[in-house]
Amino acid sequence: MEYIRSATGSESTGCFFCEKLAAGNDEASYILARRGSAFVILNAFPYNPGHLMVAPVRHVGELEELTNDELGDASALLQRSIRALKESSTPDGFNVGMNLGRVAGAGVPGHLHWHVVPRWNGDTNFMPVIADTKVLPEALAQTYSRLEPLF
Repeated sequence: MEYIRSATGSESTGCFFCEKLAAGNDEASYILARRGSAFVILNAFPYNPGHLMVAPVRHVGELEELTNDELGDASALLQRSIRALKESSTPDGFNVGMNLGRVAGAGVPGHLHWHVVPRWNGDTNFMPVIADTKVLPEALAQTYSRLEPLF
C-alpha cells in the first residue's frame, strides 16, 4: 500500500535519490555505501530481499553523460554489491540492469541507476500471478542490517 499511495499522491516533487543523499541519515535512507561519486541504496519496494540500486551522486539522466570517475565508482560498487549479497544471502544468480528512458521502464528517468536483484531458484510464486501481490520473506530494515556491515 505504501507504494500505491506514493505513486498516486507523492508529497515529493524532487528526485528521491537526491533527497535521500541530502537527508544526512544513511541508515534511515537505506544508503548502504558511498564511494566517491556513486552510492548504493536499498530499493524501498524490492522485487526480492536485497534488491538494491547503484547510482551516481550527481543528478544525471543520460548514461553517456557520466564522467569516467562516476562510471568507475558505480562499477566498483556494482561489484561490491554482488560480493555483499553473495556473502549475506547466497543467491543462485542476479539480475543487474538499467532502464534508460521512461519508455524503457525508468521510474526515475532523470537520475540513472542500476538495479541489482538477487535471485534464487524457485523465487517466483503464484502470488504475483493471481493476486498481483509480491510476498517478501524479509523486511527492509532487516535487509539493511544484514547488508550494511558488508559494505
